[in-house]
Amino acid sequence: MALQVSNSPFSEEQVELLNRLLPSISVTQQSWLSGYLTAVSSASVPSGGVAVLDRPAIEVPTAVKEITVLYGSQTGNGQGIAEQVAAKLKEQSFEVTIQSMNDFKPNNLKKIENLLLVVSTHGEGDPPDTALPFFEFLHGKRAPQLDHLHYSVLALGDSSYEFFCKTGADFDQKLSDLGAVQLAPRVDCDLDYDEPAAQWLAAVEVSLDIQTGGQLTAASVEVETSSSTQYSRTNPFNAEVLENINLNGRGSNKETRHVEISLEGSGLTYEPGDSVGIFPTNNSDLIDEIISIGKWNAEETVEINSQGERRALRIALLNHLEITVVTKPLLEKLSNYSKSEELKKLLSKENVDELRAYINGRDLLDALTDFGPIEASEQQLVAILRKLPARLYSIASSLEANPEEVHLTIGVVRYEAHGRDRQGVCSIQCAENLEPGDTLPIYIHKNDNFRLPANSETPIIMIGPGTGIAPFRSFIEERSETGAEGKSWLFFGDQHYVTDFYYQTEWQNYVKDGALTRLDVAFSRDTDEKVYVQHRMKQASQELYQWIEEGAVTYVCGDEQNMAKDVHATLLEILQQEGGKSLEEAEAFITQLVQEKRYQRDVY
Repeated sequence: MALQVSNSPFSEEQVELLNRLLPSISVTQQSWLSGYLTAVSSASVPSGGVAVLDRPAIEVPTAVKEITVLYGSQTGNGQGIAEQVAAKLKEQSFEVTIQSMNDFKPNNLKKIENLLLVVSTHGEGDPPDTALPFFEFLHGKRAPQLDHLHYSVLALGDSSYEFFCKTGADFDQKLSDLGAVQLAPRVDCDLDYDEPAAQWLAAVEVSLDIQTGGQLTAASVEVETSSSTQYSRTNPFNAEVLENINLNGRGSNKETRHVEISLEGSGLTYEPGDSVGIFPTNNSDLIDEIISIGKWNAEETVEINSQGERRALRIALLNHLEITVVTKPLLEKLSNYSKSEELKKLLSKENVDELRAYINGRDLLDALTDFGPIEASEQQLVAILRKLPARLYSIASSLEANPEEVHLTIGVVRYEAHGRDRQGVCSIQCAENLEPGDTLPIYIHKNDNFRLPANSETPIIMIGPGTGIAPFRSFIEERSETGAEGKSWLFFGDQHYVTDFYYQTEWQNYVKDGALTRLDVAFSRDTDEKVYVQHRMKQASQELYQWIEEGAVTYVCGDEQNMAKDVHATLLEILQQEGGKSLEEAEAFITQLVQEKRYQRDVY
């Protein structure tokens, strides 16, 4: 039951703050708060009327005016949320310092009293590139005691990965180990992060309100991380498709679409390095199978969000809910409606490897088939599914060169796993169901961590095999359009020269007119021994090192698990071979390049 001014001793402002905080806290947090308030009430009260604890659970200053917000972001989500948080706190008259962790001087930790961290988890539980130096400092021998510091962590992640929000949890634990005290409990956000991020900020605001003696006014937060126009991630623009072309030649093992989209009338703008988010539609045949196996009513109306919006079950599964990914949280929720002993065994602590193997490549239909019957209502089914996330695609065009248009390079995903054919949700929609004249709900996703250098004379090195070529088409279009004089070098690779050389004619023309200084390609299936972009890098190691020494910015885009790791290892080898550095010195040099924004990655 919500608090009211009429049924409590609190003011209207206090009631609003409490009603925002209480629904967001766990049973453990409720217990902690109860104990703390009991300790306060039993403390001695001096003549001034302020309770003083002999050993207070939290030592807070009587007034707080300054707060630091740091973000560690790979794709831009963390930065966008941090900027929104900073803006809301400034409205509360705080002096807010907001910085990327990459730009923050760790020794300044000794000088600040209030710290908010917004950080994503990348890859297999790793910090994003821009957070790595700060992360390593806190976990190193030089980290100071932080008894004076009050902090809170907002962790971003994807629950389909095993190490969900691990970086945020690691930061939280380390700050606590160093003596810092939480302003508010850490919140872990999945891909649909708006509501939990807002709840986290509400909890932070309540804690700060206590510190300032109730001087804050209640402020809502609507986290928005995409565009400053009226169209955004929470209000996408229905954009018309102008062109949809298969870039691969006849006989290719792949299908890669070049999609041109109109932005006319949207007011949307972008820079090279940004992405487009597309809200896809799930496969209707898969939905019909799910409804059939669960014996659900496709027309039963269900509530799809906390705002109370209702849709027919089939429409909800088609447009609003994730059904193609199985996660541990999903299986845990599903187990509440299943009598399957196999599922309970799979979720036990002893079967971590088996669970990891099961999750890989399976979808909701697999889980319903393997662990059914599932005794859940239509609404209970909806409640265990997470929101259907947008799919992000690196922009492959320059707005300068293509006014009111945005181009994408989309690799179509088709594969067989566990006895069934599988398809990528958005890529199949684009390949099979999207014609010129159709519309797509889209938004612009800003990414300040993947940007052309401010000085147009700075050399750039671009490494982008496969669809990783997309942002580099944007880079070179932009540089060609603006007459940039800096040297540029592109490494591209795929399977076959004849069928898989995306934008071949364009690259050759850019080389001819000087917009692209050098082009090195690797086609792995055209020779007996497979050749990849990292092999071309080794062959040109001396020149590559010279470019880096001249101040070149190195960019990597594409597959993280294999390509990006191999490219990173090759860069380390080149630094050792050509620069005479030890492995430790080479690693330190790359860390320095990251801090100087001279080594940027857009990997997935």
